[in-house]
Amino acid sequence: MKKKLIVANWKMNPTTLKQAEGIVKRYKDVSNLVVCPPFVFLNSIKLNKVQLGAQNCFWLNEGSFTGEVSPAMLKSIGCKYVILGHFERRSIFKEDNKTINLKVKACLKSNLNVILCISELKQLKKSLDGIERLNKVIIAYEPAWAIGTGKACSASLAEKKRLLIKELFPSCRVLYGGSVNEDNYLDYNNFDGLLVGELSLKKEFNSIL
Repeated sequence: MKKKLIVANWKMNPTTLKQAEGIVKRYKDVSNLVVCPPFVFLNSIKLNKVQLGAQNCFWLNEGSFTGEVSPAMLKSIGCKYVILGHFERRSIFKEDNKTINLKVKACLKSNLNVILCISELKQLKKSLDGIERLNKVIIAYEPAWAIGTGKACSASLAEKKRLLIKELFPSCRVLYGGSVNEDNYLDYNNFDGLLVGELSLKKEFNSIL
């Protein structure tokens, strides 16, 4: 039986390298943890077992795309995972399912594991259209209204969504994300793991590892 996968999404935090190194030092060095810091701190994760992930990437490996980071670049510095389609990318940066689909295909081609975030099931089929290597795709269900609000999804509703996702894509692992904390994480024990935001920056994060 696989261990629960715990993904730490730091988002645009912290502001200094010293702070980033301090967060990492607090973590348990466990193989089921994926740490996804901002791009500038990716090389600061210095634990033996913890796996490295990115929060986003572009859909081509090189070219005249100022400010973008490619799957090949991520792979070259040891990344094994990449988060795609997060609600914040969809809502703030207006990424649509077509764009996310291109990114998923590019990451799989570079042999990266994709953590595909969805808040609605209709996003799922379009984001995974034409993709066959589903064994390297992990689906994270994050209801939009739960992200960063402190109001997590009820266990019963989350379970309904998990079952629907597994029915559509039975070979994919399914994570729960959205206001996960040290008091409610066990509510999502039927999931294959968790995508954790704010809590992953705090010392209490170790309690769920």
